[in-house]
Amino acid sequence: MALFSKYVWQVAVAGALGTVSLLGSRLYAQTADTQQWIDGIASNMQVHYQVLLNKGDGECSLPSLPPSPKSPCSIVELSLSSPDKLAANDLDGNWSIYFSQTDPIYAHPAGEFTIDHINGDLHRIRPSASYQGFNVGEVKKVQFIVAGLTLTEAKIMPNYYVVAEGQDNKQALYSEARVIESTRIRIHPETGLEERPFAGEISRQNFKLSQADKTPYADAAFIFNENKNVNKLGFVAQDEALRTIIPTPTFVMDSGKNIDISAGINLQLQGVEQDAVAPALAWLQALGLKQNPAGMPFVVSVSRASLPSRSPVGSYQLVVSPTQITIFAREPVGAFYGMQSLASVMIAGRNTLPVLTVNDSPRYPYRGMHIDVGRNFHSKQQILDVLDQMAAYKLNKLHLHLGEDEGWRLQIPSLPELTDVGGKRCHDPQENTCLLMQLGADVSGKSERDGYYTRQDYIELVKAANARHIQLIPSFDMPGHSRAVIKAMEARYRKFMAAGNKKAAEQYLLSDPNDKTQYKSIQFYSDNTINACMESPYKFLGKVIDEVKAMHSEAGQPLTVYHIGADETAGAWAQSPICQAFFANNPYGVENAKQLGAYFIERVAALLETKGIKTAGWSDGLSHTNPKNMPAKVQSYIWDVLPWGGVAEANKQANRGWDVVLSHPDALYFDFPYEPDPKEGGYYWGSRHIDTHKVFNYMPGNLPALAEVYPSPTQTGFEIAGTTPLKQGVQWAGIQGQLWSETIRSDNAVEYMIFPRLIALAERAWHAPSWEPPYNYEGATYNANSGLFSENKKSERDKAWLKFASVIGYKEFVKLDAADIHYRIPTVGAIIQDSMLHANLAYPGLGIEYKEAGKDWQPYNKPVQVKTPVLVRAKAATGDRKGRALPVE
Repeated sequence: MALFSKYVWQVAVAGALGTVSLLGSRLYAQTADTQQWIDGIASNMQVHYQVLLNKGDGECSLPSLPPSPKSPCSIVELSLSSPDKLAANDLDGNWSIYFSQTDPIYAHPAGEFTIDHINGDLHRIRPSASYQGFNVGEVKKVQFIVAGLTLTEAKIMPNYYVVAEGQDNKQALYSEARVIESTRIRIHPETGLEERPFAGEISRQNFKLSQADKTPYADAAFIFNENKNVNKLGFVAQDEALRTIIPTPTFVMDSGKNIDISAGINLQLQGVEQDAVAPALAWLQALGLKQNPAGMPFVVSVSRASLPSRSPVGSYQLVVSPTQITIFAREPVGAFYGMQSLASVMIAGRNTLPVLTVNDSPRYPYRGMHIDVGRNFHSKQQILDVLDQMAAYKLNKLHLHLGEDEGWRLQIPSLPELTDVGGKRCHDPQENTCLLMQLGADVSGKSERDGYYTRQDYIELVKAANARHIQLIPSFDMPGHSRAVIKAMEARYRKFMAAGNKKAAEQYLLSDPNDKTQYKSIQFYSDNTINACMESPYKFLGKVIDEVKAMHSEAGQPLTVYHIGADETAGAWAQSPICQAFFANNPYGVENAKQLGAYFIERVAALLETKGIKTAGWSDGLSHTNPKNMPAKVQSYIWDVLPWGGVAEANKQANRGWDVVLSHPDALYFDFPYEPDPKEGGYYWGSRHIDTHKVFNYMPGNLPALAEVYPSPTQTGFEIAGTTPLKQGVQWAGIQGQLWSETIRSDNAVEYMIFPRLIALAERAWHAPSWEPPYNYEGATYNANSGLFSENKKSERDKAWLKFASVIGYKEFVKLDAADIHYRIPTVGAIIQDSMLHANLAYPGLGIEYKEAGKDWQPYNKPVQVKTPVLVRAKAATGDRKGRALPVE
């Protein structure tokens, strides 16, 4: 069926996409028959992805191929089948299937298909010269070696798509691209969780980083024993949990008595405007605390004399007496937090409050949450919902990651290409209208994973944050991780060059068109790094900062901190002619490409300083700078893994006088799996799993002591030497949780990954526990056997966790349900002994259900006789949502 050869001709004029597609200089006609054939493939082809082998120690091999290098690798089998007969000469073989493979394909045997790496994670399968077509129902298997491991199903990306296109390097289009329906994500109707019907199970044998990996498989029996061991001291009583404020205050005196508030409260504000506490007041009202002039007096007094002068910002005193509720604070934010503490013990449906006195102050001035909307976009409403919960738990910094390789998410009206091109992904090989497909995004460019915030959206977000006493810190990663903005400005360049306006074209160009450097970023891009030798990137950044600064001013929250990213790409710039000329003649002393990363960061920091903005960035990039060339105050986010030097680097940068925000992946990366189970979403390079208990156990006041508590990523011991201690009196600015969105594809998934871990983050950021061992400023070496973290302190910690877990189970889950937050419902631990099912949970207050083969789900209240096979699952605190079911063997 040779459809195309007669339609190809050379043209020298521009045309619009419609019945024809213009790419480069060739014009190709599209026909209804071609599109119908592609649509048929998209509707009917079945795709199945199966990990055959994960080998963390290398080598992987397939017939006719040499073994892979001795590094982590896997073997994958991709099965393709069609219910219809497909002839070998259909479309003259001019069709391709594109798919995202997050680790690149190292090699594949010769066969009926070839596989190419395009860029980033995008790969292409197309018929080879030996392609024989498909018989009806025939399954064709394509095996390949991957340069990396696949230990979670979340790394298996969806939305393969098919398109008719040329075989040359122009990839000329003959049809519109269509997603292959069998590769779409499905949402489970009862859990709301993603399912991948096209992905095979990852076996236990393939669930190891290496032969040394001791990570257990979190089946029902493992979880049962873990819960049993952790909970051996028992949860606290429900009434005690309901009276407990989270995060834990500095001092609480609870009388054990209650007051009746059924008549409501008479709010009296002194020294503070209602706007400054409005969201907290709205939350109290949503929980049932109504205003009534005849109600109980509720006095909120803000004055500099209310608390001691050395009280940290945000301190407050809350007194609930039999006749009056009073909050004292030195600033409006303290009054706001006092109201949030009152809301913490306010239970919907109850008309009582505990009689108590609270004196409270925050542990750290920086208590943050980072959300990446660059890789996959998340809606404005999602961010607003998270802001509400951050405020409820007294977090005060939202680090919003707006620019990445896969997307630019903020409208700058004077630079429309940033969002018109950089804000969506589709199939446009020339990237004139959108970015290349990545991370299994929908090829339409219109899914919830693509998009951006309009200028007004962003102003609304900043206003909402400000109303909740949260600082919004914007970030566009540079000079690496910048592919989206680079391609957007290249599209702008081409547009103005076509119009004959070279000056405008080059004004904000971020790349050297003649750069022949070959490099690969950590995400396998070959073109994602801004050229630091050009002047236009600094003009561009100045333009963007001015625009964002204006948005913040309009929103009423000045832009005082900007996160530059500061990620670099090894090997970039070496063969750029512009850089070669720059090395030969510049006033900065830069002589080679290795010096450019530090130069870029130092120059951007100087630019920000002229605008009154503090520079923030990730620790690795900032570590390459010369502190003498940096502003006196820099905000550095430490993301080094603890066993790999994460403590020493934190200490080193804090000792410089920089404001250090701890962001360790070992406990603070909320895109990592909750449990070691392939069905739990996320990446795992820094920790195989991070549950809420692990976040709770984080000890920012004594990081080296975590070597006695945490395992390495392979669940083995490690040591933290005391050779680079903090200087006496040096303190962290604070801590921050991170949500990177490579595998986070929906707003519900954002909430699932953040909650309830965010509550433990807030606990550690606000409250210094008595069980945390004091830091040794002389330096001390910790490992699993050092014994410096005493058993008494560990026992005290374990009791504190059980109380904390009780509060989450009895109270916080209920409030999250009321706020429509899609938190993670824990998986059920269960065993069968003598035909009796025994089940437990990490939190009290949730229901458990079990199901025998052929029967309906039944409530579980106590051990019950069953016949295998059996499934178990938990229910949400309120409502009908269910947790992920596990088999019990």
